[in-house]
Amino acid sequence: RDRYAGNLNDIIELGKISEFIMICEALHETKIYEIAKKIHTHPKKPRIILISGPSSSGKTTFSKRLYIQLRVLGKKPITLSLDDYFVDRSKTPKISENEYDFENIKAIDVNLINRHLLTLLDGKEIALPKYDFKTGKRKISKKIVSVAPDDYIIIEGIHALNDELTASIPLDMKYKIYVSALTQLNIDNINRIRTTDTRIVRRLVRDYLFRGYQPSQTLKTWPNVRKGEEKWIFPFQENADIMFNSALPYEHSVLKTKAESLLKKIKQTEDVYSEAQRLLHFLSFFRKISESFVPSNSILREFIGGSCFNY
Repeated sequence: RDRYAGNLNDIIELGKISEFIMICEALHETKIYEIAKKIHTHPKKPRIILISGPSSSGKTTFSKRLYIQLRVLGKKPITLSLDDYFVDRSKTPKISENEYDFENIKAIDVNLINRHLLTLLDGKEIALPKYDFKTGKRKISKKIVSVAPDDYIIIEGIHALNDELTASIPLDMKYKIYVSALTQLNIDNINRIRTTDTRIVRRLVRDYLFRGYQPSQTLKTWPNVRKGEEKWIFPFQENADIMFNSALPYEHSVLKTKAESLLKKIKQTEDVYSEAQRLLHFLSFFRKISESFVPSNSILREFIGGSCFNY
């Protein structure tokens, strides 16, 4: 098995990266299909699929690909986004006077989501909420949804595995999936690649491309993101029925093409300069791969752009 960065670099050097990427992506697709099949044939006939994982684990793309595989099995699930169930900004908990605690479960309108789930499970329709991040207010959209008696409701978000979120739903109606990015590749036989390094590089690129954050901002807020994960995500991972590993052995070589220039923007006078240098050193072990090799439905596209899915 190719376990080290050097093995990946050899594959790139030999011009065999296209096939290698196709194999990695086919493995992901197979695993997602297997999870869909397990839900479909589960003796308890769960109705609610709950998907959680830490920041930049790829849970959003995973949920979209799982939806497709459930459609292949003849199902017509619906998806609810926890982001649309945020309470109005005026009711959001705070970390400090000037900083909101969006990671807190109290930032979510738990009562509303439970009411909506019970209504849907009762065979009735709901009007989906829509949260406006600019105004910090939630409104009711014109989108009306319902779900068939034998079909699924997919919920993806950081609190999905916390039973407090879906307290009114019996446990045997829930199927819980934990998504993580457990990198299988190592630098060498002594230095392993930390899962958090994979996720921060993913987030760095995504935040810059799609959220308008400068690289230094992403690195500065990362410790708070990690604190939120320790409190609101990791304690509930053991509740999962199954785990999906979203890491791709080739991803650092693709992310490097965008992340390197972003990290070099960080000046020596900035607090996060040493962290930027550490990540640059980490990426230096990988040869670059053009993003043109990455399929449009890849989990990696959630971070580099060019996805066939809407986010």
